[in-house]
Amino acid sequence: MKQSIFYSKVLLFGEYGIIENSIGLSIPYNFYKGSLKFFNFTKNKEFFYSNLELKKYYKFLFFLKKSKKNLVKIDLKKLQKDIQKGIYFQSNIPKGYGIGSSGALVSSIYDKYAKKKLKKCLNNKNIIILKKIFSQMESFFHGKSSGIDPLICYFNKPLLIRSATNISTIKIPEKNEFKGEGAIFLLDTGFSRKTSFMIENFFFVKLKNDEFKKILKEEFMKYNEKCIESFLKGNFKIMLKNVKLLSTWVFIHFRPMIPKIFWKIWEKSLFTDLHYLKLCGSGGGGFILGFTPNYDISKKILKKYTTEVLFRF
Repeated sequence: MKQSIFYSKVLLFGEYGIIENSIGLSIPYNFYKGSLKFFNFTKNKEFFYSNLELKKYYKFLFFLKKSKKNLVKIDLKKLQKDIQKGIYFQSNIPKGYGIGSSGALVSSIYDKYAKKKLKKCLNNKNIIILKKIFSQMESFFHGKSSGIDPLICYFNKPLLIRSATNISTIKIPEKNEFKGEGAIFLLDTGFSRKTSFMIENFFFVKLKNDEFKKILKEEFMKYNEKCIESFLKGNFKIMLKNVKLLSTWVFIHFRPMIPKIFWKIWEKSLFTDLHYLKLCGSGGGGFILGFTPNYDISKKILKKYTTEVLFRF
């Protein structure tokens, strides 16, 4: 049985800002992927865990249908039969790392079981409709979802999020795989985190403070927007300057979202200018994003940790 493959994603810029209707840029990351498959003869831990999760997810979708709250019709009979036959989501996307493990699963379920699927037409209307559908479908995993992650995984295209109702695909600069010394990279913290915990227990609490809300809009969103603008123009020197401002702001105002073991590394990077660190999604663990003018040097400095190149320039 041939199945569609869905890839991971990285929210390059816009973490937390897009919750407040700010601009964001998310790109596919095809190193990690997943697809729905039936087990053959070898039942491993991955199969049992995933198949069990799909059973729970089926109950969630069934409840939405019964309560008439579902935004899309899912062929639940087929899904239930396939679960009984031994379908599972075979994936190497690390869970709780901020790169779309649940987004890839949601998009695969929609792709296989949704009735009257919307065509993969990349216009704003279709994207917004799918965003609402995916938001509801992914809420099972996070409690609340923007729907952005499954969108990226489904289309496998870079998306520019200008607002909750203005999202479009966009071309990004081509990677300089061989000559570029600079890089955007992923830094592995070594442990996963729960997205909903960071958002509900820290960010939303801080948002109740009017002064914080003001500086979020006047400073954080401004730096974030300039990072996106300079990246899309391929002006990486300007991008690095703005990433430094963003990294500094995050270190001051979002420090609880940075794992404590990385506080000194984060602070040191701001003084040495060898690289700058940034939250990848909600923070708290998983991956951290790194931006460097010279990846070879950064890799040596961070040799204690696993790094992966996302984009070379």
